[in-house]
Amino acid sequence: MKHLFLLVFILPAYIYAQSFTPVEIKSWQQQSKNVTITRDNWGIPHIYGKSDADAVFGLLYAQCEDDFKRVEMNYIEKLGRRSEVYGKSEIYNDLLIKILIDTTEAKADYITAPSWLKKLLNAYADGINYYLYSHPGEKPALLKRFQPWFPMLWTDGSIGAINTADITTADLHNFYPAKDVGFTLPLQDEDAVSTGSNGFAIAPSISETGNALLYINPHVTFYFRPEVHMVSEEGLNAYGAVTWGQFFIYQGFNEFCGWMHTSSNADVADMYEEDITKKETGYIYKYNNEERTVTEKKISIGYKDLNGTNKQEFTIYSTHHGPVMAKINGKWISLKSNNRNIKGLIQCWKRTKVKTFEEYKEVMAMVANTSNNTVYADAAGNIAYWHGNFMPKRDVKYDWSKPVDGSTSETEWQGLHTVDETVHLYNPQNGWLQNCNSTAFTVAGKNSPSKNNYPLYMAPDPENFRGINAVRALQKQNRYTIDKLIDVGYDTYIMAFEKLIPALVKAYKDSKNTGLYSGLAEPIDVLKNWDLHCSTVSVATTLAIEWAYLLLPVINADEWSNVGLVEPVNRFAATASPDQLLAPLKAVIEKLMIDHGKWQIPWGEINRFQRISEQIEERYDDDAPSVPVPFVSSTWGMLPGYSASYFTGTKKRYGVHGNSFICAVEFGKRIKAKSLLAGGESGHQGSPHFNDQGTMYSQGKFKEVLFYKEDIMKNAEKTYHPGP
Repeated sequence: MKHLFLLVFILPAYIYAQSFTPVEIKSWQQQSKNVTITRDNWGIPHIYGKSDADAVFGLLYAQCEDDFKRVEMNYIEKLGRRSEVYGKSEIYNDLLIKILIDTTEAKADYITAPSWLKKLLNAYADGINYYLYSHPGEKPALLKRFQPWFPMLWTDGSIGAINTADITTADLHNFYPAKDVGFTLPLQDEDAVSTGSNGFAIAPSISETGNALLYINPHVTFYFRPEVHMVSEEGLNAYGAVTWGQFFIYQGFNEFCGWMHTSSNADVADMYEEDITKKETGYIYKYNNEERTVTEKKISIGYKDLNGTNKQEFTIYSTHHGPVMAKINGKWISLKSNNRNIKGLIQCWKRTKVKTFEEYKEVMAMVANTSNNTVYADAAGNIAYWHGNFMPKRDVKYDWSKPVDGSTSETEWQGLHTVDETVHLYNPQNGWLQNCNSTAFTVAGKNSPSKNNYPLYMAPDPENFRGINAVRALQKQNRYTIDKLIDVGYDTYIMAFEKLIPALVKAYKDSKNTGLYSGLAEPIDVLKNWDLHCSTVSVATTLAIEWAYLLLPVINADEWSNVGLVEPVNRFAATASPDQLLAPLKAVIEKLMIDHGKWQIPWGEINRFQRISEQIEERYDDDAPSVPVPFVSSTWGMLPGYSASYFTGTKKRYGVHGNSFICAVEFGKRIKAKSLLAGGESGHQGSPHFNDQGTMYSQGKFKEVLFYKEDIMKNAEKTYHPGP
């Protein structure tokens, strides 16, 4: 399956205060003296601290300088409080979070956390709160004080990593309907399934220098992750990307190794059909021929309305499996998952300081990462891949992709698989590894793990066009350098059209409606002669992409979650009628003629990158400056994924998702790396680093990473301690 209050603790009084005390302020001012932030000529913060906690303090301060509103919003989301900012429309998103992530447990974990972790958590909160004290003009949307237990709400570092076993907010609404609260299904744009990331690792055997290389390429919403560098006198020296509000490098590298995470479909959450009976005293459920009481819990969601803030109350039911989340075929469905775990946070921090392959494997042995695959490379020349990490053991006679019988202990999890039992691969003979949110069984081409050696629930991920494309591109190169690795990551071949275009050409040839489609002769000839590579000057790219989006409803989108898009596209290409193929192309030609006066539109004229707003909710304007982008959505197999959409009032597409932070790293005696950000480091329009990488981003032109202090200081723009 996929993932899309009674305890009371006595905490220091200042934790609940809404103003900062003189004692706190003095402590922050003192700690800031242990922290130095150097901004390089791209605005990237290099944070130096005496201790790890000092580095965390400086990191969070720097993040807030760059984009406090995104730091805050990530925690508003994880607290289940978006409705207090945006109103009723967010109630069921908040309810989902509050059901699955218990703040009471997060607070308890903070209280009992090991002392070294508690220092980091305190430094996290202190860094943000010191920023708020130092910047009285910053007006939080909701959170006026950040608490040290907030990071306990993150399981393994990914803000959106909530595993629900395919249960949706619509299911939640249907089971827990609220009076006077309307519910609208989330809007699905044409690129709704194009999320994901790419990770490549290159072994010394096929590199130019005899060093291992790593390609780090998360595909996320633009401006979702900044680029940072953390250094301390306690052995920390990590560079990479953080999600706003994280206190550790999420995807990146240190002097010895690097790690890239791709979102995984490994089955880490399960649905249980419960046998429920209502009695006078409440609900009961059957388990091993015994009756057990369904527990009840009150959850209150605050929401913003015209009168201020209101509340919506819910009574949530649970069995020992977990909360009841839906009703399917008349059965109550409970969810067993692992959406908040202190071990995941510890694992995230520890991997940033590992020095050897064996140490990294020890960190992986914590089996706490619930949402990611990992691509790895190190200075000793090792490359490795792990598909998932946290993996419950289950009875293989059950189909875990569907709800299982909750009335028997036979369907209970039987502990966790060890890392060695999960799908993994170390140092394959071919010398490269890849994952693009695709199947684990093509990560090294012919040298990949065998599907027959693992239970189905361990790696149900289907193949996708990006995965096929990555194998094709990696096999073409040899004697890799950083630049050759970037060339693979920016390969412009669009795999999905290998069968769609020939099917279209054949349909036109076979069509009996020659009069209806007579105007398609020239456009089809353009597509017939296309080399399937995108570019800003390619008319064929425009025709193909606009046409393909109109095909999606017929290609059978409801099967994507089970079999991916490859099989439906191939089946559609083989079985579609001429009208199913030709009518959408005719519609594309007509729309282009209406919008632009001609159909011969080069892709770069309508596919644009634009950053003109510092708000989280971006706006786009055809009359405002923008730059052409050659890339297309990863839906169609594009490795440098670029998801762009039309917006109200626009006749051009604007990118919103895809390549965000990209980095190619070579390990050796000295780190060499190149990186690129969507737009720039700063979230402030007045900053020179708001969009200084925008044109570079649109062209795939990378900047040199400054990792060593002597190089950083040569390119320093500003050096300072946190504070006013």
